[in-house]
Formats: sequence, C-alpha cells, structure tokens
Amino acid sequence: MQHDQGDDPLGAPSSPPCAAHEADPGYMWAGPDVRLKRVYDTAEPGDGNRILVDRVWPRGLRKADAAIDLWLKDAAPSSELRRWFAHDPDKWPEFRRRYRAELAGRADALAPLEQAARQGRVTLLFAARDRDRNNAVVLRDWLLERRKP
Repeated sequence: MQHDQGDDPLGAPSSPPCAAHEADPGYMWAGPDVRLKRVYDTAEPGDGNRILVDRVWPRGLRKADAAIDLWLKDAAPSSELRRWFAHDPDKWPEFRRRYRAELAGRADALAPLEQAARQGRVTLLFAARDRDRNNAVVLRDWLLERRKP
C-alpha cells in the first residue's frame, strides 16, 4: 500500500486541521494524525500522544528517559508472530497479513489507541531499526483504514 509521503521522512500521512473536529471533540474525521517514530529518537512537543506499540521494552532505554505516554503491549504482534517475522524483509507481506488477523480480535486492547487518535495527534513508537517494515507501520495503516467513512 502506497502512502503520500510528503515531507515526513517516515512516510506518515498528515491531516490538515478540521473545523468540524475543533467545534466538536467527539467528531471523528476521516484521517487522524498518526505519526511513526523510533522510540530512541528525540521526543518533540509536536509528537502529541506518544504510544509505545511493542510487546517487549526497548533495549537500552531507561523507563525514566522514555518520554512515553502509554505502553500498549497488547496492541503489538504476538510473541510467536514477532519471533517468526524476525524483521526478515521477505516475510513482510505475510507478517502484515498475519498481524492484521491478530488485530481483528483485539478490540479491547486497541480501544485506548483509537480514543487517543480521536483526541489529536498520535505518535506510534517502535524499537525496530527498519522504519518501513515494522508492526507500527501495520498498526498505523489499520488505524487509518478504520477511520475512513
């Protein structure tokens, strides 16, 4: 799936401000502002709600230094799927398919993420070195697709 990458080096689609959203905080516009960032990258004021979406705490990162608003372990791929994928680019299409199947059965675990996206910008944090093929990419796409009218 191709995204308009604009000026964002991570390829995260951006959403312009929406007058209806500003007038009614309960209104959900078609494209929430969901960004991606490695958890090791510097936190910035414009990140919005910073949500770690990995099942395992990132190596070498102290919790006190993490600048994380929420850790959604249960939104991450299962341990079995994560180990199977092992960040092998050849397994990426199948990983995406399997992870989406897991997401389909996790409404309760994903509710905080959807709530945060309704409230404003969300930055999904991940530890993987590969910025283009990781669970946060799949999760962002899934979230954006669910918000389409």
